[in-house]
Amino acid sequence: MGVETTPPGRLYAFSTFTPETPHRGRLYVFSTFNPETPHRGRLYVFSTFNPKTPHRGRLYFFSTFNPKTPHRGRLYAFSTFIIHRSPFIVPHVLYLVPTPIGNLEDATLRALRVLGEVDLIACEDTRTSGVFLNHYNIDTPRTSFHIHNEHGKTKRLVERLQAGDTIALITDAGTPGISDPGFLLVREALAAGVRVEVLPGATAFVPALVASGLPTDRFVFEGFLPQKKGRRTRIKNLVNEPRTIILYEGPHRLVKLLGELVEHLGEDRPAAVARELTKRFEEVRRGTLAELQAWYAEQPKVRGEIVVVVGGKP
Repeated sequence: MGVETTPPGRLYAFSTFTPETPHRGRLYVFSTFNPETPHRGRLYVFSTFNPKTPHRGRLYFFSTFNPKTPHRGRLYAFSTFIIHRSPFIVPHVLYLVPTPIGNLEDATLRALRVLGEVDLIACEDTRTSGVFLNHYNIDTPRTSFHIHNEHGKTKRLVERLQAGDTIALITDAGTPGISDPGFLLVREALAAGVRVEVLPGATAFVPALVASGLPTDRFVFEGFLPQKKGRRTRIKNLVNEPRTIILYEGPHRLVKLLGELVEHLGEDRPAAVARELTKRFEEVRRGTLAELQAWYAEQPKVRGEIVVVVGGKP
């Protein structure tokens, strides 16, 4: 009596659902080899969903070898989604989620997971945020939340949070609440007894400070100065500041700001100007305030968001 063997064969498995979300997703498994004949055949696995994040994602796995014959064949695997779902996404929570300040690869895995699983994303600008969210195939519903509508929108968002929704707040770039909308919503959410979680992540002033070469042990963050009323007073208050000073400024007002700092803090005060951080044309220029003002005054056009770091008074 001969030894029984399993003849070569084919296996097909097709699924367009998961038990958790039967209306979404596709899974294809195709095999033309048998374990008894590993030197022949191919295996393909294609998935456009993950059971934990079924609303988005793709996975492609292609193999022309078998583990029994690892010296032959090729293996390819591609994935664009998060594999594990966080067990901490619970109702009645407001998440503040930092987004990249330039390089989309700076998004954290946790940020992507939260944005993909909350009920609603409140965006400073839905068009700008759409570039980032679409890059990672996140199709969570979005609503606008910016400086011009935050007073009217805050109440409605807090009501949704109290009703059980989870909401993520993001800005065009960086951490919500840091020179961007966020404070008002956080304050009202906390007053209403809503849980608030802030994810760590991108913000422009930290890399600018570290790259400036100026002391990082003590610093003061001033953000954007007022464009008109109160601007001169704010600058005068920094004259005797012993800590490193961090300011935000738009590119078209950079030379003006540097001139004001020269006037009040002195032309020999060490400083650095960081712009286009994490982007292709990132630049950190260091020197005295007078040197930086003269250099940027000669430039035909300055681009990008600006972080100005100034040494404290000796």
